[in-house]
Amino acid sequence: MIEWLRTFNILQESDLQQLQTLLKPIKLLKGEHLEQEGKTSRQLCFLTNGILRSYFTNDNGEPITNCIIFEKHWIAALTSFITQQPAQENIQAIVDCELLALDRNTLYTLYEENIRWANMGRVLIEKEFVEMEQRILAFQKLPAKDRYERLLQEQPRLVQQIPLQYLASYLGITPQHLSRLRRAS
Repeated sequence: MIEWLRTFNILQESDLQQLQTLLKPIKLLKGEHLEQEGKTSRQLCFLTNGILRSYFTNDNGEPITNCIIFEKHWIAALTSFITQQPAQENIQAIVDCELLALDRNTLYTLYEENIRWANMGRVLIEKEFVEMEQRILAFQKLPAKDRYERLLQEQPRLVQQIPLQYLASYLGITPQHLSRLRRAS
């Protein structure tokens, strides 16, 4: 994570050293939840190892995977984290995961006390927004086959670890359609 943050050239070494003292390691076993619908998100986490999924339950009681999170990404029930209102999503470990957690109050204190942290937060939120917009556009513009192939290109090793029903839900297709796409690849 520290190496990844260095690539932005915003934080000084003293900032990164300070961060290391503030992070709390978390381990999740496959199936365990980091965040749950109805509870307020109070931590921002960096996924160092594993795969998570964000999902919600639709009106028919079906879980819909809206995001899959791979290593070297920040994760929170973001709207809940920002607004401090109950989350409308769940975040669950697809495989055993290791994360580093930063408490929300600590993060906001860093923002107030250090302009470099405020800038880092802005850059990360901008990055998150761009990724979200790209996913929405891909969902609206690309056929499922292209979305699946893009995911395979970006995360070839990890995609194989995602259960079929989660991956199909994430791509907005049925598990049967995903099976056909996999056979055709």
